[in-house]
Amino acid sequence: MKDNARLPFGGIRMKKRNKVKKIPYGWIIAFLMPTLILFALYTLYPSLASVVYSLFDWNGFSLQGKFIGLGNYEELFHDDLFWNSLKNTLLFLLYAVPCRFLFSLLIALLLTSVLCPLKSTFRTLIFIPVVTTGAIIGTIMTLIFDPGNGPINLILMKLGLLDKSIFFLGNANTALVTSALIWVWKWTGTSLVYWIASIQSIPSELYEAARIDGANSFQRFGSITLPLLIPFGLIILVLTISDAMKVFDLMLTLTGGGPFYRTEVMELFIYRHAFSASVPRIGYASAAATIFGLIFVVITLAQGFVRKSKKEEV
Repeated sequence: MKDNARLPFGGIRMKKRNKVKKIPYGWIIAFLMPTLILFALYTLYPSLASVVYSLFDWNGFSLQGKFIGLGNYEELFHDDLFWNSLKNTLLFLLYAVPCRFLFSLLIALLLTSVLCPLKSTFRTLIFIPVVTTGAIIGTIMTLIFDPGNGPINLILMKLGLLDKSIFFLGNANTALVTSALIWVWKWTGTSLVYWIASIQSIPSELYEAARIDGANSFQRFGSITLPLLIPFGLIILVLTISDAMKVFDLMLTLTGGGPFYRTEVMELFIYRHAFSASVPRIGYASAAATIFGLIFVVITLAQGFVRKSKKEEV
């Protein structure tokens, strides 16, 4: 009988070391059940509940709200602060995504080079911020960028690049860019892992053949590395965009959405109306969260499309 053949009474027949073992479907379902239950409780139900709440005018304290249909969505489209949060989210993506994408690629190329010493040490140092929570990173960076005793201002003034200290996280013109750079520093390690795995998947025989033909490093990169990395790069780009939309914890501790709402991304807009307002508006925040979720779904579908395209190429 073929390996992994189906049995008439359910289960899967697996052959290993000349032994046939029957795995009942009941065990498979039991194994998956905890994950399915948690997914239903903490992902599926909150998502559906947000859509339902978005149709009500509800403050979260009364037993039930007033059904207003699409009233919250209509108000959102006329809310300048909502459009401001959407603009800040897009600007954050514009600042952060290309920097993380290209910077991590450059580091990956350096760390996979035969001329780079202490590769493991550098990889570990770069990955440390990834495993550090965003709240801790935000608190530490607030002290580092402090205009009084922060080392960033002191170093820049010592080098003569600044005449006086600047509160980078409190200045309306620099807060969003500074937050984006901090986010890039924190999450570069994740993209670095993706890039290194992609580079190491390229057969070494191709480079050996190019060396024999007399190709230099730049020619090998342009004719071998870059073309073969494009399918992986598309996936990494979509994942980076997805990550850049989830900056709530970092942005909350860095700026809290200020100054003057210049760093209030959509996640902070939702949080402000749902939890930090004197009179919470759960329905209004749920409407904003639903729109934000739809944007996220579009990005996820794009990610799936890119993955499918890559598989077809392979």
